[in-house]
Amino acid sequence: MTTPLTLTARNRPDGTALLKAVGEIDMSNTDALAAALDATTGPLVVDLTGVEYLDSAGLSVLFAHADRLELIAGPLLAPVLTISGLADLTTTHGPDA
Repeated sequence: MTTPLTLTARNRPDGTALLKAVGEIDMSNTDALAAALDATTGPLVVDLTGVEYLDSAGLSVLFAHADRLELIAGPLLAPVLTISGLADLTTTHGPDA
């Protein structure tokens, strides 16, 4: 069974692509996340503030695109991004930054 995940793509006022994820990211839905990331070119902001769970399969997808990502993460995911090393490869900040 696929874990619920909603992905919404739009552009920010400055034209930068924004992908908002809401739900849980795990191995059951990483194909959808990868497809959404692959659907854009250039810099991409990924808003993870609505993500309640992120497993290693989801991290792997994000790592594959780390060179062009800016991540927005809440206090739940910030430690995961730091411990995994993803925060060292991307611009990562909280929702209020």
